[in-house]
Amino acid sequence: MEDSLYFSEQHLAVRNMVREFARGEVAPVAAELDAKAEFPWANVKKMGELGLLGIPWPEELGGAGLDLLSYMIVINEMAKIDASHAITISAHTTLGTSPIVNFGTAAQKKRYVPLLATGKVLGGFGLTEPSAGSDAASTRSTAVRKGSHYVLNGSKIFITHGGVGEIFIVTAVTEPGAGTKGISSFIVTKESSDLDKTKRLGIGHDDSLTSMRGFTSGKKEDKLGWRASDTRSLVFEDVEVPAENLLGEEGEGFNNFMRTLDSGRVGIAALSLGIAEGAFEHSLRYSTLRKQFGQRISSFQGIQFQLADIATEIEAGKHLMFHAAWMAQNKQPFSKQAAIAKLYCSELAMRTTIKAIQIHGGYGYTKEYPVERMFRDAKICEIGEGTSEIQRLVIARNLLKELAD
Repeated sequence: MEDSLYFSEQHLAVRNMVREFARGEVAPVAAELDAKAEFPWANVKKMGELGLLGIPWPEELGGAGLDLLSYMIVINEMAKIDASHAITISAHTTLGTSPIVNFGTAAQKKRYVPLLATGKVLGGFGLTEPSAGSDAASTRSTAVRKGSHYVLNGSKIFITHGGVGEIFIVTAVTEPGAGTKGISSFIVTKESSDLDKTKRLGIGHDDSLTSMRGFTSGKKEDKLGWRASDTRSLVFEDVEVPAENLLGEEGEGFNNFMRTLDSGRVGIAALSLGIAEGAFEHSLRYSTLRKQFGQRISSFQGIQFQLADIATEIEAGKHLMFHAAWMAQNKQPFSKQAAIAKLYCSELAMRTTIKAIQIHGGYGYTKEYPVERMFRDAKICEIGEGTSEIQRLVIARNLLKELAD
């Protein structure tokens, strides 16, 4: 797909820029950041300077003014080297910023988007709760209107940028008993948990943001993969949220979040595909260097067949992902295509990294080669932004609806 029907010269220029950054700046530190579970603040600063934290947003809001395909290329290229850096871009842009761009008032956009799009501060998205994972409609957090503000109580779990972020979009029940129509969303703000680092680097914190009292983040999760990405719980104890921080209308929160997740699924497909491509590149190269029985293992049919299968599946995954992105960009319904791309590419990442370790043999099981990290990073792609089971439900519902129509 090097010169595919999806890409212009500009797309290829974006790809080369990100490829250079990922290989030059990210590859040398990825293993160490993973081992220490350390958030890559220095690289986040560089990503902000390159415009990678605001790719699809208009220039007047501080973004790079590029299209959705460019954004998917950025996530995909970054994930070939390190999934933690890729999810930092994806969660910040799709989950933390896009709801304000898509559903916010002119004042909300002007206030928050430039801070996010330039990478001055990081954003996040609070949907998942202890009792509301795949069943997002079971949100327990509440927001009660009191005059000029809402009082927010509850908690969220597994939130990317929970600690390091300062601007969050969160859901809460504003009308109990109304089901999904009783859920609204809000823009809430707090200080980054890494204030010392952010002040030293001049990124990640903005004094103009109000730190809402009672809004805190929990301890950092110790994860299998995506270890350099920051994941925590968010806690709301009588947080007073100004009424003008309601995002969209009351009762629209659930629907707007579902629309946000459709876009997010294309992003996770791009990220998953990147992991698969990265693991494949390492395996292909390794197979030409490793010798057994007096010849390179790439000359064995058993290895050749595995490489051929992976290459074929990656090619299929590219078409599914870029097709979904193209449909989204051209304002066509893409819910089914997003679910198909996310399902296929996430499961492909898992299959590919398992094969990559096998091709590397004993070495693949050590920290000496990046394929074991890629294997750990792949698993969450089958869980986050809707599990594989949920994707199958979405696909099936769309198929049955199309039949009924």
